[in-house]
Amino acid sequence: MTDSHRSTPAGLKGTSKLEFVFLCAALMATNALAIDIMLPALQQIGSALNVANENHRQYVVTAYLVGFGCAQLVYGPLSDRFGRRTPLLAGLVIYILAALAIIVAPSFAGLLILRFIQGAGSAGTRVITISIVRDIYGGRQMAEVMSLIMMVFMIIPIVAPGTGQLIMLFGNWHLIFLFIAVGASLIGLWTYKRLPETLAHENRREFTPAVILQGFKIVLSNRIALFYTLSSTFVFGSLFGFINSAQQIYMGIYHLGEWFPVAFAGVAIFMSLSSFLNSKLVGRLGMRRLSHGSLFGFITINGLWLLAETYGPQPLPFFVFMGFFSLSMFQFGWIGGNFQTLAIEPLGHVAGTASSVLGFISTVGGSLIGAVIGQAFDGTARPLVIGYFALGVIGLVFVLIAEKGKLFHAQNPKV
Repeated sequence: MTDSHRSTPAGLKGTSKLEFVFLCAALMATNALAIDIMLPALQQIGSALNVANENHRQYVVTAYLVGFGCAQLVYGPLSDRFGRRTPLLAGLVIYILAALAIIVAPSFAGLLILRFIQGAGSAGTRVITISIVRDIYGGRQMAEVMSLIMMVFMIIPIVAPGTGQLIMLFGNWHLIFLFIAVGASLIGLWTYKRLPETLAHENRREFTPAVILQGFKIVLSNRIALFYTLSSTFVFGSLFGFINSAQQIYMGIYHLGEWFPVAFAGVAIFMSLSSFLNSKLVGRLGMRRLSHGSLFGFITINGLWLLAETYGPQPLPFFVFMGFFSLSMFQFGWIGGNFQTLAIEPLGHVAGTASSVLGFISTVGGSLIGAVIGQAFDGTARPLVIGYFALGVIGLVFVLIAEKGKLFHAQNPKV
């Protein structure tokens, strides 16, 4: 890390930039942990709770994501009124208690309800963490910090499936949720001890229906914020589609067995590398040039992948599948963080509400789109690849609307 990464930003009261990046990454990683660590256990969960249709096991992911998305509408206004720390810590407590309750869930329906609640608790870590970053940074500097956070955050998708499979060597799927609860407790303690309040008292907003609706109006009436969020929604939908069907593709089509976590981690490494490179390049090239170019790359790679899936051997050789997929997700690493930063950049004066509304749209919308892709699984990877290509094209349409047809052009030197 350079000296600038070790320095203490104004407003962090003794917490270095390096620690701040790792702490924010850990907070956001509670969400990835709750999804990725239990993917190897989906088959065991389905068998234990008498889920006959294997596609219905995907609801364990979808229920969590819907709760995660819906609750974001609450955390933003709460954090704009009461500050960042209290709602953030309350969300972590909900997340931990739900994880512990899942251990004794009596039925699949009960598990899905608790997963929804767990997602609702985790929503605070997403909304409020982004708001905290926006409190401290802006423009390309915010994009750089978010890229560093995402680079560290991506450690979880790399190690989580393997960790889940390792845990299952010593017991059943219940131990995974105990591990989630313990991990979140440690992150919560770290947050309580080391993360100061970043929202100044003079910037706090009243918590009334009128003020909340006014904040929503500000967000939804901003063309750049709204349409970059819609673009993120559809592009993220492709990722959620993969998460839903990853276990079926890797283990059902390619019969990877215990190698499933290794394949999952391989793609996550590409995304982590992409986020690292983005943090190095965004200050010089800007968010728009990097993300717009990556979106075109995303569409092109997935178009070629779709041709291979349509006219090539079925299934595609595993190394061909992984080659296309890894290249596609490398582009994704330059899209996600930059699009989110571009969406919230004009809305710093209502960062909490903005983060919640934009997060609600992208997460709930993306999870429902991903559920459609997952439920379309037919024993081949083709529904997934069609989804990746089509959603990339739709995402491009929304970017064109946001930018009034002018791509690659920085509207000001900071972005």
